[in-house]
Amino acid sequence: MDKWISIEEAAEYLGVNKDTVRNWIKKDSGIPANKIGKQWRFKRCELDEWVKSGKSSFQDGVD
Repeated sequence: MDKWISIEEAAEYLGVNKDTVRNWIKKDSGIPANKIGKQWRFKRCELDEWVKSGKSSFQDGVD
């Protein structure tokens, strides 16, 4: 089972700045993010699928 990771960990995993991940969430890029309490959380397997789908080519972030 894939554990939840933070915005910082997701950014590192994807090779982008955490502000880019936040912008993707705000701009509805399709990034698979889940709000748990006050924090956004991600699963690596869902991020992998998002990248493979080509939806991660959404480039309106800060890098």
